[in-house]
Amino acid sequence: MNVLFANAQDVKPVLDTIPARDTSVVSTDTVQNNFRDATGQDTVVMKDAESDLETVVTIVANDSSVNEVSLNRLHLYGGAKVKYQDFELAADYIRLDRNTNLLFASGVRDHNDKYIGRPVVIMPGEGPIAVDSLIYNYKTQIPKTFGVMTEMDGAYIQARVVRRNIYEEMSLFDGLYSTCDLPEPHTHFGIKISKGLVVKNQIIAGPSYLVVQNIPMKFLAIPFGFFPKQDKPTSGMLFPSFGEDASRGFAMRDLGWYLTFNDYWDSEIRSNIFSKGAFEASIRTQYVVNYKFNGGFNIRYGSTPTGIEGTPSYNRAQDFNVTWNHTQRQEANPGTSFSASVNFGTSSYFRNTAANGTANFQALTQNNMSSNISYGKVFADGKVNFTSSLGHRQDIRTGAINLDLPTFSLNVSTFNPFKFGESTGEKWYERITVGYSVQGQNKLVTSDSLLFRKETLQNFTNGFQHTIPIALSLQVMKYFQFNTAVNYTERWYFQSTRNRLENNQIGFTEVRDTISGFRRAYDYSISSGLSTKVYGQYPKIGNIEAIRHVVTPSVNLNYRPDFGDPRYGFYRDYVNPQGLSSRYSIFQDGIYGTPGAGRSMGIGFSIDNNIEAKIRSDKDTTGSGIKKIPILQGLTFSGNYNIAADSLKLSNISFSGRTTLFNEKINLNFNGSFDPYTYDKVTGRKVNRFAIREGQLARLQSFGLSFDYSFNPDASKSRNNNVDSLRNNMPNMTQEQADALARVSRDPNAFVDFNIPWNLSGSFSFNYASVFRTEDLRMGSNITSTVQLHGDFNVTPKWKVQFNGGYDFGQMQVVIPQFSIYRDLHCWEMSFSWVPIGQFQSYNFTIRAKASILQDLKLMKRQSHYIF
Repeated sequence: MNVLFANAQDVKPVLDTIPARDTSVVSTDTVQNNFRDATGQDTVVMKDAESDLETVVTIVANDSSVNEVSLNRLHLYGGAKVKYQDFELAADYIRLDRNTNLLFASGVRDHNDKYIGRPVVIMPGEGPIAVDSLIYNYKTQIPKTFGVMTEMDGAYIQARVVRRNIYEEMSLFDGLYSTCDLPEPHTHFGIKISKGLVVKNQIIAGPSYLVVQNIPMKFLAIPFGFFPKQDKPTSGMLFPSFGEDASRGFAMRDLGWYLTFNDYWDSEIRSNIFSKGAFEASIRTQYVVNYKFNGGFNIRYGSTPTGIEGTPSYNRAQDFNVTWNHTQRQEANPGTSFSASVNFGTSSYFRNTAANGTANFQALTQNNMSSNISYGKVFADGKVNFTSSLGHRQDIRTGAINLDLPTFSLNVSTFNPFKFGESTGEKWYERITVGYSVQGQNKLVTSDSLLFRKETLQNFTNGFQHTIPIALSLQVMKYFQFNTAVNYTERWYFQSTRNRLENNQIGFTEVRDTISGFRRAYDYSISSGLSTKVYGQYPKIGNIEAIRHVVTPSVNLNYRPDFGDPRYGFYRDYVNPQGLSSRYSIFQDGIYGTPGAGRSMGIGFSIDNNIEAKIRSDKDTTGSGIKKIPILQGLTFSGNYNIAADSLKLSNISFSGRTTLFNEKINLNFNGSFDPYTYDKVTGRKVNRFAIREGQLARLQSFGLSFDYSFNPDASKSRNNNVDSLRNNMPNMTQEQADALARVSRDPNAFVDFNIPWNLSGSFSFNYASVFRTEDLRMGSNITSTVQLHGDFNVTPKWKVQFNGGYDFGQMQVVIPQFSIYRDLHCWEMSFSWVPIGQFQSYNFTIRAKASILQDLKLMKRQSHYIF
C-alpha cells in the first residue's frame, strides 16, 4: 500500500502545545527523512500494571529529547523514532506519556511556516502510512489518525480522521475517494464520503456525493455505497474515447474489459465501433514469471466495409494481425536461450484499419512483416553453438510469404589443428585455422491467400549445407598483412529438378519435374590477398593544425573451378521451346543455391579512406587546445575483375561513406555504385564496351543519401537520461513498463516530455536509381525523396502542441500531417489529435486517468488510442 503526504490544515485542534526543545543538546537537523539513521538511541522499560510484564520501547531522536520527570513524559524532536513490538513511528515530534500509555506524533512548522516532518507509521502487517498527526495507545494498540491519505489500487483515500479498532477495521470521517494524489485536488473526479468503514475488501460509505473540479454535485448524492478495496489487480470496464474517421464515420474506440487471473498474467479485450459499419476487436495478454521469463501477445481483428452498400462493388474486408513477444532471463537457464518476436497477419490490416486507428506513418508505409522464434544452446565449454528458429517474412505490398519451419545451425569455433601445447616460437603452420558449420532449412514460399490450403503445405523445400573454412594469416615484410583461405561447401538436397519439353495441342511447352532422392552439390574456392595501411599528413593551414589521411588498400586473387562441367553432374542441357540448346542446374530450386557454372579467376580490390582534421580551438575541454573533426569516415570503393570471364570482366564499382556536419550534430550517410560499361540503346542491356570509350568514366547506377537533425539536442538528451535513470532505479519493472521504455528509445516522438519547452527535428532521405525507359529508348532515373518534420512546444507548463508530417517529392504529396494537443490534468490526461487531410482524415478526443506507467516514466503517451 503506497502512502502519500496529506494536508495538515484540518488537524490544528489536535496539535496541542509542543514544548520548546533544548537547542543546547544537539544542533538542529533540517533533514526531513524520518527513517534515516539516528544520532542517538535509548530504551525505556514500561511495566504493565495489570500483567506485571515489562515491555521494551526503543526511542530515537536525531535532534534532542526532553524528559519531564514530574509528569512522566518524554518529548522527542527532529527525526524521532519509536518502536514498540511490530509498531514503528517516525516524526519530527513525538510525545510519550507513560501514565496514559499514549503516543502523540505530529510534524512541526519551519521558519517559513511550512508543515514538515509529518508522521509516518507502520502498523503490524501493513506498509507505511503518512498522516498529519496521530494518537496511539500502545497498550490497547488502537491508533487514531488525522489527515491521512493512502493509495489503494490506483485510487486515493483522504480523510480528516481515521480510527482503527481491534478487528483491523478503520472508520473514517470527512473522506474523499478520488484519482488524485494531491492533498487538495485541483482537478479530479471524486466522491465525498461523510462517514465510512474500511474493511478488508471494500469501503462501506454513508451519505456520499460526486465532486467534479472541486464543485460538489449534491443532487447526485446517494444514501450509502460500496467501493472495492483490493490488494491486487481486479477485472473491470475500460472506458472508451470518441472521435470521427473520414471513411468510417463516428467512432467509439477502445471500449473494453480488463481481466486479471493471477499475479502472473492478465488480459485486455477492446473494441472499436464505427457508425458506418466498421468494427475492430483485440485481445492483449501479458504474462511474467519473476527471474524466469516474460512476454505478451496481441490478437487484432478488423471488419471494414468497402464500396456502396447494395451495389456489386460492396464488400467487407476481413483482416487480422497477431503479435507475440517472449523474453527469457539469461540467469534462469545459463547456456540456453529462448526468445520470440512474432508479427504476422493479412497484408491489408494496417491500411484498412488506419494502423489500428493511430494513422501511424511508419506502420502504414511498412513494406513487410517478419517473425522469429529462436532457441539456442552453448555446450562443449563454449566451443559449440547450436541455434534453431522458426521464421516468417511477409511482403505487405504483394502478399508473398516466406516461411522457415524450422531453420537450424551448428557452429564449431575455429581451432588450430597443427598447434600442440605451448611452443616458445609460433611456426607459420601453427597459425592455420579450421572451422566447421552445418545449417538446415525447411522453407515454403506462397501467398497469404493460399497459405492455409492443403496443397500449399505440400510444397515445402528443404536442405542442408556444410561449410569448412581453412585460413592462414601472416605478416609479410613488416608492413603487409597476407591472408589466404580455402572454403569448401557441400549441400545436401532431397529434391532435384529436370527440365523437358511436352507436346500438347498448342505445341511444345516447357515442363519442370521435381525428382525426389538424396543428391550432393559441392564447390570450393581459393583466395589470397595483401593489405596494408598508408598514412598521409597535410601541412598546417590557418587554424587547421593538421589533416590526417589514412588509406587502407587491399587486393586479393580468387579462383573457383567450373562446376558446370558435365563431369560433376550438377548441370544438364536440353532444347528449349525455341529450339535452342539451353543449360540448367538440377539444383536451381535448392534452398542454398547451386554450385557456380563457369570458371572464375579474378582480382578483387578495395580501398578505404579516413580523413580527419585537428583544429586549434579555445573551447576544447581536454586542455590541449586541439579538437579533432572527422571529415570523411569509411569512404570505401570496391570491385572485382574476373580474368576467366569471356566478357564483362569488371564488376560494378560500389562505394559508401559517412561524415558528420555542424559539430557532429548531423550524421550523413551515403552509398551507391558505378557501372563501368555502356548499354545497348535498344534493349537497355549492358554490353561489353567501357563507358570511357563514349566520353564518360562510368555511369552512376545508384545513389542513396540520408541524414537527420534535431534543433534542440536537449530533447533527446533528456529523454535518454530519463530512460537510463529509470532502468537503473526500477530493476523489477513490469513488462508494460519495459515495453514503454523500449518505445521511448526507438520512437522519440511517442511520448510528451513537459520538461522540454520545445523540440523541432527533421529527417531527409534521397535515393536514385538508373533505369532504362523502353518508351523513349533511353536511360532515365527513378528518384524517391522524402522529408519529415516533427516537433512540439509548450503553450503553458501544462499545455503542449505537437505536429508531425512530411512531404514525398516523388509522389508530390504531403505525408499524413497530424496535429495534437495535450493537457496535463495531474492525475488525468486530456488529448486531442487531428489528421486534417488524406485517406486517414480523422480526429480523436480522449480524457482518462493516467496509467501508473506514465507517472513512473515522468512522460505522457502521445497516441490517445490503444496501440500496444
